[in-house]
Amino acid sequence: MIRVAVVGAGVSGLAATKCCLDEGLEPTCFEQSQDIGGLWRYTELIEAGRPSLYPSVISNTSKEMSAFSDFPFPEHFPVFLPNALLLDYLRRYTEHFSLREHIRFGSTVVSIHKHPDFATTGQWDVVTEAGGKQTSHVFDAVMVCSGNFSEPSLPPAVFSWYGIERFRGQYFHSRQYKHPDVFQGKRVLVVGMGNSGVDIAVEASRVAAKVMISTTRGAWLLSRVFEHGYPWDMILNTRLMSLIKTNLPGPLSWWLINYKVNQWFNHENYGLQPENSWRVREPVLNDELPSYILTGRITIKPGVKEFKDNSVLFHNCPEEEPIDIVVFCTGYTISFPFLEESVVRVENKHASLYKYVFPPQLQKPTLAVLGLIKPLGAIMPIAEMQARWVSRVFKGLCQLPPQAVMEKEVNEKKKNQIQWFGLTFDEVLKTEWLVYLDTLASFIGAKPSVLGLLCTDPRLALTIFFGPCSPYQYRLGGPGRWQGARQAILTQWDRVLKPTRTRVPAGSSSSFLSLLTVVGFLLLLAAVIFGFL
Repeated sequence: MIRVAVVGAGVSGLAATKCCLDEGLEPTCFEQSQDIGGLWRYTELIEAGRPSLYPSVISNTSKEMSAFSDFPFPEHFPVFLPNALLLDYLRRYTEHFSLREHIRFGSTVVSIHKHPDFATTGQWDVVTEAGGKQTSHVFDAVMVCSGNFSEPSLPPAVFSWYGIERFRGQYFHSRQYKHPDVFQGKRVLVVGMGNSGVDIAVEASRVAAKVMISTTRGAWLLSRVFEHGYPWDMILNTRLMSLIKTNLPGPLSWWLINYKVNQWFNHENYGLQPENSWRVREPVLNDELPSYILTGRITIKPGVKEFKDNSVLFHNCPEEEPIDIVVFCTGYTISFPFLEESVVRVENKHASLYKYVFPPQLQKPTLAVLGLIKPLGAIMPIAEMQARWVSRVFKGLCQLPPQAVMEKEVNEKKKNQIQWFGLTFDEVLKTEWLVYLDTLASFIGAKPSVLGLLCTDPRLALTIFFGPCSPYQYRLGGPGRWQGARQAILTQWDRVLKPTRTRVPAGSSSSFLSLLTVVGFLLLLAAVIFGFL
């Protein structure tokens, strides 16, 4: 039996362990803490080598789009999940599939090196430490699921250009943030406009004297509550929308996206318009920022030019702004301290990996990195699909292309994403969510066939094409087929409405689906005629 070492018991590690078991492999998951959950497990302590989150964190993706493909969230769970409920879901998943017995808690992976006969066997020497004692193991394969939210990134510019060393106030990275009390009555500057930066700014503005967000590039802002009150990702991440984005001429496609994101409010009027709006920018999810800007609680500023003793100077702003606290929301650095640099090459916060998973230069494809990607959608289905593919590669049921082909694709993808995303820091990790899922699903024979279903199950086919691309679609066929997939897809809107229709009995979404079926059939027929599918 193939023995697999899984590093970390977070979202990716749990999916990896479960997928190994599904394929008849023998996984051993090493988790340095005493519990599962990774990023989603809140503690007051800031522990070295593991993620740190603040207690108010809520998922940015809806429960139906975030679920593992054969394990829906409980219907009574809210549509967007507080971190405690998401951790509860992961514990339910762990117990349901009996994963805990395969996890060694309190075990830190110290090093992973190629076995002396790696060229022949593809094996790895893994050294772990538990209770002060180191143990050596030999594994046939390794899945690295250690995440990328544990080592904060403070760009050198913070110290060399901005002159933060002259600043007499308090400054820290967002990883150190826990509660807004620290901002009571203070003048606060948040540097960076990702999800954490906006969350922290909103929380700070409730107790601070003044809050500013400094952003060089701006950002598109989305609300979790999208058209007609439905979750944003269930409206935007559909096969129809993906078809439009990938087949329409670039200018027309991005005009539509600009129109969509500006329907909520005009980003230019709020100082948020992205610097190059035709390039893909990871949207920021926040429901409150526009109203906080309108009420003066938060002010949007350009990039920092220089810090003074008790103030900051912004580009194109002649006046200094007095501040007391600076929070750097500047992301994280990718690192694998237990791996040799030759195994996974990291430069400019980018790991050179085929399909964001396999190091292309290895003689044997027996090491994979999971979850090192920033899709424009939920990470859990992505990590699970990666694990399904990787476990079949380890088993010899799926083959990788030759090394030269993989390296060429990795290099071309980097070049393309420099154009597509306007490469800055970790933006090279961002990719089109549905296209990536479909690509990996096709490798293992789990990609749903809309045209095939149109002949045998038209209602399901139309729901798959025009409705949200929920993860259950990838369990309709192929390896790991789940009997409950069809029902889970057809009832997904019912589970969305269940926790919100609490004053009156929850109705059915059948009328919505009937209209969808009629309109959808005509549009799908047109798509077939024009050769889009």
